Amino acid sequence: MTEGQKMTKSRFPRLLNVSERERLEAFIDQIHYSPRYADDEYEYRHVMLPKAMLKVIPTDYFNPETGTLRILHEEEWRGLGITQSLGWEMYEVHVPEPHILLFKREKDFQLKFSQQR
Repeated sequence: MTEGQKMTKSRFPRLLNVSERERLEAFIDQIHYSPRYADDEYEYRHVMLPKAMLKVIPTDYFNPETGTLRILHEEEWRGLGITQSLGWEMYEVHVPEPHILLFKREKDFQLKFSQQR
């Protein structure tokens, strides 16, 4: 188990206030999304935040032990300006490059979701 996998989500999402959100808006257009890749069970992608963006994210979004972002609830990472389709879950931070967030979702999520409609 890597150090990133040991991190857990906080119990409840902590949403950004208006001034925190305004400070982050300048960075939203600079967020980069990798192409998707997969194994037998999940599809994955990584999201690269601009390094300078880490300096304006509230400190309680960080794990005090590692200094990297903690695993964020969907409402939290969407509040940072990360936009993805439904089903994605943040599961790790790439510790050597803490601006890279790792996401996964069930490989057949879109098929299951479309059948539920």
